[in-house]
Amino acid sequence: MSSDNGDIRQIAVPMYTDDKGYLGRECPECERYFKITPGTGITEGHPPLHCPYCNHASDISDFWTEAQREYALSYAGNQLWGDILKMAKKALEFESKPRGGFGIGLSVKVEGKPAPIHHYIEEELETEVECDTCGLRYAVYGVFAFCPDCGKHNSLQMLDKNLDLAEKKLALAASLDTEISEAIISDSLGNVVSALDGFGRETCQVFTPPPAKTASVSFQNLAGARDRMLKAFGIDLSGVVEADEWAYAVRCFQKRHLIAHRMGVIDEDYIAKSGDPDAILGRRVTIDAAEVSRLIAVVRRLARGFVTAASGGDTAATERESET
Repeated sequence: MSSDNGDIRQIAVPMYTDDKGYLGRECPECERYFKITPGTGITEGHPPLHCPYCNHASDISDFWTEAQREYALSYAGNQLWGDILKMAKKALEFESKPRGGFGIGLSVKVEGKPAPIHHYIEEELETEVECDTCGLRYAVYGVFAFCPDCGKHNSLQMLDKNLDLAEKKLALAASLDTEISEAIISDSLGNVVSALDGFGRETCQVFTPPPAKTASVSFQNLAGARDRMLKAFGIDLSGVVEADEWAYAVRCFQKRHLIAHRMGVIDEDYIAKSGDPDAILGRRVTIDAAEVSRLIAVVRRLARGFVTAASGGDTAATERESET
C-alpha cells in the first residue's frame, strides 16, 4: 500500500514453509543455517530469536537467509515493475487510425514483462527437535542446540531421547533368544555410555568456559572425567549422585570398556578400576538387562546433577529424581 503522500510503497512478501512446516533462518553472527516452525513455541510477545549453535540473540528480522532476501527483493521488483508496466500502458498506449485516402495512423504500444521471481528451496537438516520447555519445533545440523525461542539448551533432552531408545532395545531383548538378547543388551550398554559421553562433552562446551580446558575430556571413563572436572572447574561428578550410584555407574562403564576392547574377558585393570566383587581374572564379564536399566536411571540423575553444577546451581542440592 502507499502512504498518504504517495512517496512510499510497502509490499507484503509472502514467505513459504517447506513440506514439514519449517521456515529457514540464518544467524547474523555465526552465519549458520537452521529452521523453525512458525506458530509453535513462544507465541505471545516479541522475544528475541536465539541461534541454536552460538546462542546469539537478536530480533527475528535479523535472521533472514540470503536466499530469502534475494527472493523478497525479486518479488518486490516483480510487483513494482508489473505496476509500472500497467501504469505505462494506461498512460501511454493509444492508437490513432488513419483517416481519408492518404491518412496516417499512429499508435504506441508498451512492451515488457515483470522481472522474474527468484524462488528457493529450504535446506534439509539432520535433526528435528521439539523443545520440551516451550514446544518450538526446529531443525538443526548436528544434534545439540539452543532452542531458538526460549534459549534452553537441549543436551538433557537429547540424552533422554537416546536413553529412551536404549530402554526400548532392552525391552526388545527380552523377547529374543539368548545369544541375540545378550548382544542387544551389550549394545544398549554401549549406547548408554556413548550418550553420556556426547552429553558430557557438549555440556562442557556450553556451561563451563573456557571450553578449551575440557575439549579433550572423555566421559567414557567416569573416574577420569571426575578428576578433570574437579581440577578445571571444581565440579565433583561423584558428588551429584549417591555414593553407591556412582560406584555402580563406574563399574558398568568399566564393563562396557572390557566388552569393547577385550571381548569381555576380565583383566587386572578391570578388577582394579571397577571394584567388582564378583570379578574373576580370565573369566568373561556379564551384564544383564536389569543392570543396564538401573544404569540408565543413574545416568539420568548424574546428567541432571552435572547440569545443575555446571550452570551455577547448588551441587549439594541437586535433585536426585527418579527415572523420568
